[in-house]
Amino acid sequence: MQNESTIKPSTLALWEIVSVVVSCFIAEWVILAFLGPNKLAFAIPIALALGLMLFSHRVYGETLHDLGFRLDNFLASAKLLLLPTIIAIALIVVISGFSAADRPLRWRFLLVPLWGLFQQYALQAYLNRRAQVVLGPGWKSVLLVAVLFAAVHLPNPLLCALTFVGGLIWALVYQKQPNLFALALSHAAASVALALFVPSVWTNSLRVGFKYFG
Repeated sequence: MQNESTIKPSTLALWEIVSVVVSCFIAEWVILAFLGPNKLAFAIPIALALGLMLFSHRVYGETLHDLGFRLDNFLASAKLLLLPTIIAIALIVVISGFSAADRPLRWRFLLVPLWGLFQQYALQAYLNRRAQVVLGPGWKSVLLVAVLFAAVHLPNPLLCALTFVGGLIWALVYQKQPNLFALALSHAAASVALALFVPSVWTNSLRVGFKYFG
């Protein structure tokens, strides 16, 4: 007979979600508020969250293929992402008045796909999968992922709105075709378009957390 004190999988998954999101909030709000832009201090809660995610994958028996580090469904995932990504970029360009912001192309833009891959890994391969344990596949878990993605971009109103919409699309596509590489490219394309075309005064230079106010 199962012990009554055994934690339900959904409860454990919920605590996993809370732990990672709280780590992000600590980095964005507490570390920056009291220790300033100290990269080592900022990295501690992020490293702890990453450690938790890696340990969790091992406990769940999830492989890289399961998580979305795969190529067999890249085209299928990219096909689902192509139209939403094109529409998002077009809207960004139109809203900006077809005028690129005063930001030259920089070599660091080449790193955006890697940053997008890391964010999509945390958002989809971890949070989305755990959200499905809590709420099941479908619109409820997709909505939760989008809300969490927007929440970690507080208090920047424009980024919150954009990441909520992006979070909905990316979470839905991941549940249909889990491929982190395709998601990373979509994420990178939207991010570069945002950086190049939207004036920094609109986005407050993409600042989030405590840094938004400084």
